[in-house]
Amino acid sequence: MKVVIHKMSTDTPASAPSDSVSERYLAVQRSDEFAGLRRALRGFVFPMTIAFFLWYALYVILSAYARGFMSARLFDSNINVALVFGLLQFVSTFLIAWYYSRYADRKIDPVADKIRDELTGGDS
Repeated sequence: MKVVIHKMSTDTPASAPSDSVSERYLAVQRSDEFAGLRRALRGFVFPMTIAFFLWYALYVILSAYARGFMSARLFDSNINVALVFGLLQFVSTFLIAWYYSRYADRKIDPVADKIRDELTGGDS
């Protein structure tokens, strides 16, 4: 996801934003494109957050209440199920970040760029 810093217009004092700028931002906020952008973002963030929370809760609950299962050794070594689950927490975090980056590039950034260009008149 791209972060864009807008500089203030030189003809508008920083302490008193013009009504036209405020009206443009409000118009964008009320637009169908902006609503779709928010829907797309929420459509990714909420389900992924819930899925990750459930996955993490499973790890914590199994660690607390299924100690025999979590302490089972794998591959005749000092590696047990709990260690694998713990490492998979890191793997799943990186996979979610990677997937979000791809999702944002395809679904969120193009719409956000279009809205920004319309709002700023193409000045980036």
